[in-house]
Amino acid sequence: MDKNNTTNEHIIPTMGRTNCGGRCRLLITEKDGKIIDMKGDPAYPDKMPCIRGLNYHKTFLGADRLTTPLIRIGKRGEGKFEPISWKEAVDLITKEWIRIRDTYGPASRYVNYGWGVEALMNGTNLAKRLLRPDGGHLDYYNNYSTACTSYTTPYLYGTTQSGSSFDTLIDSKLIILWAHNPAETRFDNLMYWLRKAKRQGTEIIVIDPRRNATVDALGAEWIGIKPTTDSALMDAMAYVIWKEDLYDHDFIKEKCIGFDRYFAYLDGKEPGREDEIIKNPFWASRITGISEETIENLARRYALAKPAALMQGYGGQRHMNGEQFTRGGIMLACLTGNVGISGGWASGAGQCSMVDLPSMPMPENPVKASIPVFMWTDAVLNGQNQKIFGTAEGLIGAERLDCGIKMLINLAGNILINQHSDINRTKKILEDESFCEFIVCSDLFMTPSAKHSDLVLPATSMLESDNIVTPWNQGDFLGFCNKIVEPVGESRFEFEWLYEVAQNLGLAEEFACGHSDYNTWMKAIYEDYREKQMPSYEELKEAGIYVFPNTPKVIAFEKQRTGEKTFPTPSGKVEIYSKELEDLNHPAIPAVPGYVEAEEGPGTSQKYPLQLIGWHTLGRAHSVHFNNEELKKKYPQQLWMNPEDGQARGLKNGDMAEVFNDRGCLLVPVLLTDEIIPGVTAIAQGAWHRTDEDGRDVEASINILTTQKPTPLAKGNPQHTNLVEVRKFNFHSQ
Repeated sequence: MDKNNTTNEHIIPTMGRTNCGGRCRLLITEKDGKIIDMKGDPAYPDKMPCIRGLNYHKTFLGADRLTTPLIRIGKRGEGKFEPISWKEAVDLITKEWIRIRDTYGPASRYVNYGWGVEALMNGTNLAKRLLRPDGGHLDYYNNYSTACTSYTTPYLYGTTQSGSSFDTLIDSKLIILWAHNPAETRFDNLMYWLRKAKRQGTEIIVIDPRRNATVDALGAEWIGIKPTTDSALMDAMAYVIWKEDLYDHDFIKEKCIGFDRYFAYLDGKEPGREDEIIKNPFWASRITGISEETIENLARRYALAKPAALMQGYGGQRHMNGEQFTRGGIMLACLTGNVGISGGWASGAGQCSMVDLPSMPMPENPVKASIPVFMWTDAVLNGQNQKIFGTAEGLIGAERLDCGIKMLINLAGNILINQHSDINRTKKILEDESFCEFIVCSDLFMTPSAKHSDLVLPATSMLESDNIVTPWNQGDFLGFCNKIVEPVGESRFEFEWLYEVAQNLGLAEEFACGHSDYNTWMKAIYEDYREKQMPSYEELKEAGIYVFPNTPKVIAFEKQRTGEKTFPTPSGKVEIYSKELEDLNHPAIPAVPGYVEAEEGPGTSQKYPLQLIGWHTLGRAHSVHFNNEELKKKYPQQLWMNPEDGQARGLKNGDMAEVFNDRGCLLVPVLLTDEIIPGVTAIAQGAWHRTDEDGRDVEASINILTTQKPTPLAKGNPQHTNLVEVRKFNFHSQ
């Protein structure tokens, strides 16, 4: 840290910690308790901030901050609150904590998914730490971002660690970014390495229904595809590679099982699933909207470029039947032998743990039941109308839930309303107080989720509290998020009030491992973790970052390729065919990868003829920054629509349109553009839900239109699979 004694200015290093994975390195100039400048650090070119990172102070320190605890005084969801003291808030939490535990059992308590604080010390894990010595809590598995790929990849590889370090991409001759848009999502420092690869001549192809920002940022080729049909394209590519004998015979013979069954499927002759349909480019063209010639050319280019990287983004698996997107990508990587080599890519979940990282110690949860994270609203309804949440709904650790969720703890997250599917259904569930009886929320602002809480607590932002920041996947560093300014109003980091609840429960020692201050606890965790050559806690805080020296290049499954190890699967090989999946006997979960038509896909669009997908805009990280007016003006909410579809509906650029289906309706200005394929529309996800008197979402929050029906295997998030209609909105007729 730098201090200018003549001007009383301090330059303080820090690091972003929001859920974009960017982990930007920031140099913040503070003077007299205020931030006067924020910029990137040229010494770390792979960690330069995007426009979101440069707006942290404008977003987080605005006039709309929560400054005092608030208790609900109207009906849940009305948004009527009055201030109370912190002591009253803590006493109320303690009272409800005990009442609900003793009345319904520990498993009636649930900490909702929320990652507004991606750092060592975060409210979600802290709340779980306090619940576990007090009998435990209902837990969840999966997440909203990667449920299908994280759940499915181990069926083939035996692990989610199918990613290599990004520096291997400079060895690629061809990179396919499939449903991947790192220019806007950030996704660690992937763009840094993609630009390097491009500069040295690597071809890059982007497959996406939209011509996303990554296409122009990398000078890439764009192939537009109908949403939910990715697996059909993968099948047709495999058909060409197989029939033209372009596949890696040795790899699939020595390292895989099940390609014989998969080839039979491509010919329409898979045992038990003989549909007599040949999965060739002609077949796939009618499904995907991509020409036969393009499909054939793509297949040959991928097979002949040695090595080639097929990198799957998360968007393609956030669809109904998204598990097949994951399986198809892995199948193609294995078919072409691009697994276990530098410049190749094994596809699938793509996780890559490059270094050991510090973590909060978590005690064992006495409650063994765990639900798919996406299905928490159904868990709230458990027992209503004789509907029981059990193994068929994805429950693990128990046969059934004995009770629905009665207490919800929602910390640094907007999943409670805004980021969960089918907002109208969620609101109806939460507004009936006989279901979930107590909801406590900690956040910076009165978000849509906060409005549906009973108690709202003001939290500190990343600029008001210290924390240690860890990278997502392909990261070889630790960051320190330094406190820059004092907390706004009565804002408190979640540890502080949870510690007071712990004191009331007589669990302070167990909760905080004997510490009474989260900074000293965090220091103890770090010092216990660090090796001798690493900086001390104080040195890490001063520098703001530590890069692990001489981190070796990581190539996923390199030792399996050379024969030093086997794959961690039952067979020791990549399991293209899965006996375990076949035994499920589910039509949407085939024994080998393959296209499964989605319930709201392009082939089922009689009532609502347009597909609707969400996407991540550069102006937000999920719903973070929506309240930043400068970013809203620069990146306005719009409905992307092909001119062909707009003209058919009498729509012009800038017209206000209603987008609707059976689940809801929203209002949004239209952007007619050739950068989205016909039949498909798109709205950036993350806008804060707000309705007019007729129930239309006037901020264009896409989740008023999305479904809560989960994917078949992972029970994951299908929020990009939606059918809608669009019509011009006439203000004068309303």
